[in-house]
Amino acid sequence: MNGESFQGIWDNSPLIAWIHNLSKNHFKYLKAKINEFDLGHEIRYIMMIYDNPNISQDDLVIMSGQSKGNIAKSLKKLEDDGYIKREVNPENRRKYMLRTTSKGDELVPKVRQISKDWEKEVGITEDDKEVIERIKEIAINGMKLTEDL
Repeated sequence: MNGESFQGIWDNSPLIAWIHNLSKNHFKYLKAKINEFDLGHEIRYIMMIYDNPNISQDDLVIMSGQSKGNIAKSLKKLEDDGYIKREVNPENRRKYMLRTTSKGDELVPKVRQISKDWEKEVGITEDDKEVIERIKEIAINGMKLTEDL
C-alpha cells in the first residue's frame, strides 16, 4: 500500500487515531529490535521506573493509564525476570517503591537508541520540537482529566 492509499483511509480519522497508529508502529519496531529480551509493553514500565526511581505502583497506574491488575501482573514479570525490584516504602509500609536493577539499567539506553533510530527513520526532526511539546501537554492534560475516573 502506498502513502496515497494510507492518506485516503485516514482523512476523516481523529488526531488520536494517528497518535495510536504512531504508538503501535513504534512499539512494533521496538519489539522487533529487542525480541531477545521477551518483553512486550512491559518495556514502557521499565522506562518509567528508570526515569522515576522509587515510583509507586499507583503512580505507574496513573502514568500509563493501565489497570491496577495489568500493572501488578507486568511488575511481577519484570521482577521475576530481574529488571526491577520492589522495596517497602519506609514512610508507608503498605506501599512499595520501584527501582530498576542493573539489568534494567543496561536495557534502557538500548531502548532509547532504538527509539531515536525509529524517530529518524519516520522523519521526526528538531523542527518538530514545538509539536512534540504540545502533544506532551495534551497527554498530561488527559492524565489529569482521567486521574479520578
